[in-house]
Formats: sequence, structure tokens, C-alpha cells
Amino acid sequence: MLPSAWVYILTNKNHFVLYTGVSTDLSSRLYEHATGQSRKSFTFRYSVSKLVHYEGFETVKEAIRREKYIKGKSRTWKEALINSKNPGWRNLKDDLKSI
Repeated sequence: MLPSAWVYILTNKNHFVLYTGVSTDLSSRLYEHATGQSRKSFTFRYSVSKLVHYEGFETVKEAIRREKYIKGKSRTWKEALINSKNPGWRNLKDDLKSI
């Protein structure tokens, strides 16, 4: 079964900023971040659009619970989460084509 909701972590070019979000359509949401469709948003102001971590969930409720959990953790914890699956912090956007 394909996930119906996603939790994701984005960063900027120099990995100074981490942004955690949730979406039911991850590809579309990443496009919105990359193109700066909301000029007043945090991700636009800090040029945050590089996908470095994502997780799929069966329900939106589960995804929101996980998003809040991740947001409550320290930067060090988030970096360890990213490093556990993506040690090079490469952009995982192209991986989504196989989902």
C-alpha cells in the first residue's frame, strides 16, 4: 500500500537550516517549496528546498504525530536521523520518482 501522507525534512544549500513538514502530495509540495510559490514563507526566505529525509505513513494523523515529534527534537537529533539514511545529505527528490 502506498503512503497517504509524508513527513519530510528540507535544508538549504549549506545545510544551515532544517525545515520539517507534512504533506499528502510530497512531489507537489516540494515543487511549491522549490519555486517559492509563497513568497512570505520560511522556506522561501531561507532558500530551503533540498529534500534530505522523508517517511511515508498510512494516515495523515500518523504523519502529523511524527512531524510534531521530529519538530520537538534538537538539531543534533535531526541530523542523526538524516545521517542514518542519507549520510551524504544528497537531494532525495529524484528518489520520489520510484514511489
